[in-house]
Amino acid sequence: MKKINEILEWLADHPNVAYSFIRVFLGAALFVRGIVLMSNPEALLELAGGHDLFIWFSYITIGHLLGGLLIALGIFTRVGAFFQIPILLGAVFIVSDRSLVMGGQSIELASMVLFLLLVYFVFGSGSYSLGKKVDLPNL
Repeated sequence: MKKINEILEWLADHPNVAYSFIRVFLGAALFVRGIVLMSNPEALLELAGGHDLFIWFSYITIGHLLGGLLIALGIFTRVGAFFQIPILLGAVFIVSDRSLVMGGQSIELASMVLFLLLVYFVFGSGSYSLGKKVDLPNL
């Protein structure tokens, strides 16, 4: 019980930890989305309607992989978010009636991810990232 109280006290003294947890989750989710896209190129070609648009879907895949990794780790978070924002703008405003990814992506989810990307683009990675020294409690 003492250990739990110490952890709760540490969390109370470090309110930015939730901001960082959300950043890690967002980056990991985008990275996984990139893996899903990469694993089924035939579906991408079908969505793209040909090879001319396939370059954009390649950008989306690479953007999700690299940008998601940068965001999750908290290294160059603003750069990672910057390259994701056009992808999510397209998902919200252009592809909202079609599925951007196999399995369906709702406009609500795309809007939420876009909002979070804008937050991390404006405010950065937060206090707890690989780009900054983190003083974690001994668990």
